[in-house]
Amino acid sequence: MSFQGKTVFITGASRGIGHAIGLRLAREGANIVVAAKTAAPHPKLPGTIFSAAEDMEKAGGKALPVVVDVRDELSVKAAVEQAVALFGGIDILINNASAIQLTGTLQTEMKRYDLMHQVNTRGTFVCSQACLPYLLKAKNPHVLNLSPPLNMETRWFQNHVAYTMAKYGMSLCVLGMSGEFKGKVAFNALWPRTAIATAAVEFALGGDDMMRHSRTPDIMADAAFYVLSRPQAETTGNFFIDDEVLASEGITDLEKYKVTPGMPDRELIRDFFV
Repeated sequence: MSFQGKTVFITGASRGIGHAIGLRLAREGANIVVAAKTAAPHPKLPGTIFSAAEDMEKAGGKALPVVVDVRDELSVKAAVEQAVALFGGIDILINNASAIQLTGTLQTEMKRYDLMHQVNTRGTFVCSQACLPYLLKAKNPHVLNLSPPLNMETRWFQNHVAYTMAKYGMSLCVLGMSGEFKGKVAFNALWPRTAIATAAVEFALGGDDMMRHSRTPDIMADAAFYVLSRPQAETTGNFFIDDEVLASEGITDLEKYKVTPGMPDRELIRDFFV
């Protein structure tokens, strides 16, 4: 599949994995809709929708920066309308925006519970619903949710049940919508084998030490590229892991994705959902 002229709507694309996927597809000539909340520079976090859009265009694509709060249905619909008005349609949706807090039941304030469920599960549903009328008209349309494989064992829930429920909600969208729209739109999930060096890891999870034992967002971007390149009718309802996608494409040397060159694979921090 050629991405030249294809329009890709990416939530949370101002930084991290969403930004990396946008750059990867922009290099293939895609139009990138940078749909995120950050319009003004953040004191700690890098990037805004405007700096990200500039990055996409420097990479070779076209870009539309648009302020979007995925919790707000009207905000999402307005962004989709802007994208369609400028680029003529939507071919791919990347549900990347996410909120995280790894706390137990007694330590999770309800406002944080609500935030995670509104951004992760509800945001994914809202964005999918808003984009589907245009995806159904596209050639080889894909929806890719950045969410983990579904596994109903206690160990995946017991340490942070609120967050797991919210992320699994995104994966449940894949499970249901892939069946509902089979043969029309592909719905898949993608998740990393290891920790990925993002702001969430740096500021919310493990700091500099965890960053050093992580892979870069580029591995997720390359894996997304290969998934989205596949025919939608043959590639739907899957819960992909980044290194498995690359291995299926004959790519087994993953050294270039390490934050710390030369670090043994055994010292990389494994993601807690795999």
